[in-house]
Amino acid sequence: MDRYSHILGCILGAAVGDAAGLRREGLSRRRAARLYGVDAVRPELIFGKGFCSDDTEHTLLAAYSLARTGCQPQEFEREFAQQLKRWIATAPVGVGFATLKACLRLLVGFGPAHSGVRSAGNGPAMRSAILGVVASSTEALIALNRCSTRLTHTDPRAEEGALLVARAARLTIDGNQQTPLELLHAASQDATGDELRRRIANAVAALERGESPQEFADSQDWIGGVTGYVNQSVPAALYCWASSPTDMRACVTNAVLLGGDTDSVASIAGAICGANIGVEGVPGDWVARLSEWPRTTEWMATLARSLDEAAASHSPAQTPSLRWTATLGRNLVVAAVVIELALRRLLPPY
Repeated sequence: MDRYSHILGCILGAAVGDAAGLRREGLSRRRAARLYGVDAVRPELIFGKGFCSDDTEHTLLAAYSLARTGCQPQEFEREFAQQLKRWIATAPVGVGFATLKACLRLLVGFGPAHSGVRSAGNGPAMRSAILGVVASSTEALIALNRCSTRLTHTDPRAEEGALLVARAARLTIDGNQQTPLELLHAASQDATGDELRRRIANAVAALERGESPQEFADSQDWIGGVTGYVNQSVPAALYCWASSPTDMRACVTNAVLLGGDTDSVASIAGAICGANIGVEGVPGDWVARLSEWPRTTEWMATLARSLDEAAASHSPAQTPSLRWTATLGRNLVVAAVVIELALRRLLPPY
């Protein structure tokens, strides 16, 4: 499998996961099941079409910035900061508070070294898988992840969680013979943060017992749903991937059915899964449901080729236009749809 397949698999995996989870975002597992059932998980927001939120946009912006800078950390940091300033001006859907505050700080003149806020949210983790796919070495990955994380989140927990996602995404790319379970076992011993280390150790034990993702979530007291806190989102996404590492449908479906921050958890899980199995493993019917514009799935494929070229040459590559003006119009339409769905949640069944 070539690197292009890994790159596009990561991007599309993030997109279908995001789109599959968006409709249920913020709902408890029980309420989501009552409203939408448990057998109809697929990229679908309205009229049978799936739309993406900030989770996918951050993966695309990170990929774009990597391609524009030849995957060089310091240049990547500056480019990504510029793109985040433009992005926040387009009224993105689903942006988290910490990311919003950091982007506004960038917009009013704070430099990349001072824009981040103290938060352990999952924003950096939702864009870090693509870093793992293209980083030339472990050292380069650590540097890229540090730059990506600290632009918006300065809490060490956010950085460590994002790095673990990136490491998982590059598992098969490295030619590593580790299984997902072995990777998580190593992480449970190496993690710096006590809580992350404990959560991953619990995940390893649950995987060895053959527990389902919902059973694991229940054991962690996430019965109401997984939150956007990185030490919940990352272990949950990794568990869904490790329990179905070659089955994108099962991986994403299990993440969505956990409830809570469903679009982010499913996007992270989908990105890791897609990065490892390649674009061939992303369900074609799910990709066909994505109604993304102006950054269509064809646009994503073009970006993946640009990033593949940049990663191979360690130099900037030509990239497709981000089409910011059209993106603003698209975001306003999607925001209106999301508001309509939010109002629907006020009605039964409860």
